[in-house]
Amino acid sequence: MSQKTVGELNPPGRILLGPGPATLHPRVLHALSTPLLGHLDPAFLELMDETVTLLRDTFRTENQLTIPISGTGSAGMEAAICNVVEPGDTVVVGVKGVFGQRMAEVASRYGANVVPLEGEWGRPIEPEEFERVLKGLPKVKVVAVVHAETSTGVLQPLEEIGRLARDKDALFLVDAVTSLGGVDTRVDEWGIDICYGGTQKCIGAPPGLSPLTFSRRAAGVLDSRKSKVTSWYLDLSLLQMYWGGDRVYHHTAPISMIYSLREALRIIQEEGLKERIERHRRHAVGLWAGLEAMGLKLLVPAEYRATPITTVQIPEGVDDAAVRGALLQDFGIEIGGGLGPFKGTAWRIGLMGYSSRPENIIALLNALEQLLPKQGFEVARAVGIVAAETAMSGA
Repeated sequence: MSQKTVGELNPPGRILLGPGPATLHPRVLHALSTPLLGHLDPAFLELMDETVTLLRDTFRTENQLTIPISGTGSAGMEAAICNVVEPGDTVVVGVKGVFGQRMAEVASRYGANVVPLEGEWGRPIEPEEFERVLKGLPKVKVVAVVHAETSTGVLQPLEEIGRLARDKDALFLVDAVTSLGGVDTRVDEWGIDICYGGTQKCIGAPPGLSPLTFSRRAAGVLDSRKSKVTSWYLDLSLLQMYWGGDRVYHHTAPISMIYSLREALRIIQEEGLKERIERHRRHAVGLWAGLEAMGLKLLVPAEYRATPITTVQIPEGVDDAAVRGALLQDFGIEIGGGLGPFKGTAWRIGLMGYSSRPENIIALLNALEQLLPKQGFEVARAVGIVAAETAMSGA
């Protein structure tokens, strides 16, 4: 066994501008250090109820079955699928990036007949494509899409797809991991039956919980299953008894994480959801203007860009890893690399939650102005910063 002494925890300071996690608000950090309560302590049960109420406000829903799943956004994805999908069910999945692919993979593992509707990376899937596919299928259990695709930065319009799903008597399932808390997401108004998110992006808490909401119709499908939910841990028929009135023990809740989520949701409530969404939009507009003024190309057309995540084409001759490494080591700034077809050809820049601040945009643009010329890509001094500040003041 190693006899090496492990030193005190002292991670380097970072400005987190990647696809997640985002930098935490100081109040959320403080909440994480709050002394623990037991997971069945009456005081903690009250905090759970308050957290659920705040989640409903953020989802813009009245759904009774609204809880945070103990696990990351991928656990929320699996819970959303495994509770309503049984072997042989047909599930239509919009695939325009990594997380659409992942939904299709999860559904297939639970025995679904998955019909992937492939879309071009960097573009949304048109409702007409869903209509064409749905018309050709006799029965569909679920229609699933990603709202803001983290791998591409595309925002998928939802309302018309939701209408098509209802016309087919299918459940409408939406991945809102990147959008929830930073992009307009209206569960009830848009007819979304199942929606899940992640805590580490626009909501502004650490990774480790996945907010999930089921409409009454989706809850009815869960109640009328022919077989038990395959996953015991993610079985909502069991979880809702802990989060609901009976308080039946299921698993030991991640108490500190729920503290942090509650505080993050309180911050959203205080800022105002509408104002928070507008802040994410305004800062994204500033970032886009700054990057384009520097001569960089954005991969998604303006009308389909997700404001929390921006994909930038890496200029020819510029070393992806070298720039991201220098940003991290010399400036303490993290941005993300590309995934799938965008690997090595795109950067992903996140402006989410507490990370979505003007000073972070200026710091990133300033760093890029210094680093890109070293890679042979000339940038006029301060041109990006001026453009960003002008755009944000007028947005």
